[in-house]
Amino acid sequence: MNAIIQTEKLSHVYSVGTPFEHSALADVDFTAYRGEYLGIIGRTGSGKSTLIQHLNGLLKPTSGQVLYEGQDIWESKERTRQTRFNVGLVFQYPEYQLFEETVYKDISFGPKNMGLDEKEVDRRVRDAAAFVGLSDQVLQQSPFELSGGQKRRVAIAGVIAMEPSVLVLDEPTAGLDPVGVESVLSNIRDYHEAKNATIILVSHSMEEVARTVDRLVVVSKGKIPFTGTPREVFAHGDELEAMGLGVPQVTRVFHRLKALGVDIDPSVYTIEQARAAVRGYLARKGAK
Repeated sequence: MNAIIQTEKLSHVYSVGTPFEHSALADVDFTAYRGEYLGIIGRTGSGKSTLIQHLNGLLKPTSGQVLYEGQDIWESKERTRQTRFNVGLVFQYPEYQLFEETVYKDISFGPKNMGLDEKEVDRRVRDAAAFVGLSDQVLQQSPFELSGGQKRRVAIAGVIAMEPSVLVLDEPTAGLDPVGVESVLSNIRDYHEAKNATIILVSHSMEEVARTVDRLVVVSKGKIPFTGTPREVFAHGDELEAMGLGVPQVTRVFHRLKALGVDIDPSVYTIEQARAAVRGYLARKGAK
């Protein structure tokens, strides 16, 4: 797999030289590959939000580098500007950043800043709206007349309309009900599959990342202690607990069953895997 964005020895210190000086990241090496669906987990204050704000140049490293397609994003002003279009960042509760008179104008803000002509802007607005399930009728409404879930979709569409090759989402389902959560995750999957974009999903929900991403990166105390597939990462249950994280509830249940002597595979992390494991266990019991 080819790296699309990475950091090398990335460090960031806030309020340097003041009594409030704080090291948020220390010598972090991070890589996201072209076309992958990557999850980032870490407790509040772990450094994960600081990390993702470096990926499109919102924060400048205290030391180290951020590379997009092998080039330092800070090597020139033009390079930094272009990276901000290539790497789209959706903040937590992005609906609070809506400001235009209509949904159409809000979604078109990014493409217009890219200097695209009206025809291309219109195409991107309508394509982005379709990805997040917004009708043409909604495009003419004020974003402030919409429901919370619809506002979230508008905000995500505004970033998707720039057609970034890397889409970074910071807790995109925060505050949504289960139907809204599944809808937003489905929208993101559609974009990922249609554009072969790299998706970086920051989440505090172990269940959410377990059933969504291909690979996980764990951030703790400004470092990355380990990374791997969800199965590999959730095998470090005790270490995750010590970091203030955890494993999906279903994984915890299966580890408990194993500890009680049940002959069952404990390395499950989704409901679908749990069903298969239980069926396999019952089949083995029935064959005896």
